Amino acid sequence: MKSSTMLLAALSLALLSACGQKEASTPAAASAPAPVAAPAAENTVGKAVFGKTCSMCHAAGVAGAPKPGDKADWGPRIAQGMDTLYQHALEGFTGAKGQMPARGGAPALSDDEIKAGVDYMVAQSR
Repeated sequence: MKSSTMLLAALSLALLSACGQKEASTPAAASAPAPVAAPAAENTVGKAVFGKTCSMCHAAGVAGAPKPGDKADWGPRIAQGMDTLYQHALEGFTGAKGQMPARGGAPALSDDEIKAGVDYMVAQSR
């Protein structure tokens, strides 16, 4: 039992360390625009961050990551408020349902890019 738990923990850690790996050819984070505030406008920055970084864990639900569009899983998280979601994404979080590595494991992403990714996933999950 302990060896299977250790194997699962090691596999989860390996997958989390791969979350957020950013391609070398992406533009500098300093030139990225702020998250889109208007709900009618498409959040292109958030969509790109999700596609290149967040989706590695959130699309498959790795380590308890809520899948975009899963209203039951996202609902309680959204109810905590956007400031809490941003804080967990930026600083990392370990809770009863799983783990979130700081900055999604992508330290090169700017705060605005991280927030845009969160905004994108929340918009998909309301």
